[in-house]
Amino acid sequence: MTRAADQTKHNALIARARRVLALVKKEVRQMVRDPSSIAMGIVLPVILILLFGYGLSLDVKNVKVAVVLENPSPDLTDLACGFQLSPYFDAQLLTSMPQAQQLMLNREVDGIILLQSDAARNLKMGDAQVQVVVNGTDANHARIVQGYAQGAIGQWTARRAAEGRSVNVGPVTVQDRLWFNEANDSHYFLVPGLIVLVMTLIGAFLTAMVMAREWERGTLEALFVTPVRVDEILLGKIIPYFAQGMVGLVLCLLAAKFLFHVPIRGSVWLLAGTSMLYLLVALSIGLVISSLTKSQFVASQITLLATFLPAMMLSGFLFDIRSMPTAVRLLTYAMPARYYVALLQTLFLAGDVWGVVLPNAAVLAGMALALLLLARLVTQKKLA
Repeated sequence: MTRAADQTKHNALIARARRVLALVKKEVRQMVRDPSSIAMGIVLPVILILLFGYGLSLDVKNVKVAVVLENPSPDLTDLACGFQLSPYFDAQLLTSMPQAQQLMLNREVDGIILLQSDAARNLKMGDAQVQVVVNGTDANHARIVQGYAQGAIGQWTARRAAEGRSVNVGPVTVQDRLWFNEANDSHYFLVPGLIVLVMTLIGAFLTAMVMAREWERGTLEALFVTPVRVDEILLGKIIPYFAQGMVGLVLCLLAAKFLFHVPIRGSVWLLAGTSMLYLLVALSIGLVISSLTKSQFVASQITLLATFLPAMMLSGFLFDIRSMPTAVRLLTYAMPARYYVALLQTLFLAGDVWGVVLPNAAVLAGMALALLLLARLVTQKKLA
């Protein structure tokens, strides 16, 4: 009796695998017959990364820095307070450089203003130096940080001279140093963000359009009279476009490495794993939208508003999230692209910083699971 039941379960699993494989073959054949799917999934991402990579240049503002006072003195504290009171900085005072370095690695500050232990003595001798360490992930933002720091130090020096202080305050020189982007190249910042746009395009936009087109043509209704289950239909849709998305990712990584010479300092396997999570999120969003709308035009408009534009405007790719209004900044926490941008910029330029990787990857994994369940639930309602 038990052997017969086991054999029945085994046969059911084999039959289910065959149905999924048949659906995948059907989807692949449809992709091959429809050149627009291949063009949107492979050719268009290549055009986008070349166009944006070579033609886009940005300027940003808003600086969050750590001011390190290794040996506090009244004069140096006055200089540090100048950074705190400046409208261009959100400064926090520290006494340890390693602590500031950890904040930089965790993306909690954009720069470090280092006043070394001998700075007070050198200040009295008229030969003080201030070291400005800047996160060079975004080359344009790094240049602004350097300019703001030099301006703040220059204003402090001029103010003390105007007050007629007896202490010799000059000259004070600034030593600039870039982290993560020694070449000061804006491609280091742009290319990881472009990969987010490419993965969003392949995952959400392409899947939503293809599914909606099948609803319009009645192809899916023809499957309802077969033994195929809901989850098998979804798997049949996800697997081919997941594979196509990974091909797009490989093309982007090759372009980043050999065309734009952007370093990949983190684990390639970790980068691939987090990209898979984001691709599952994007695919699930496309499935949900297409199941709810069943119209190519409506699906394209909703997908554009819900995924592609937020990935470009609200992910931290083009605009610094901290400079946004509070309501918009809170809205970005619901955008999957925000977490993927943080992951890519960290894995490309900083390495395997687990304080950044683990929280963002966990959020993407939770979103992927929730959206896959929602896609199955919504499609089940339509099949019922």
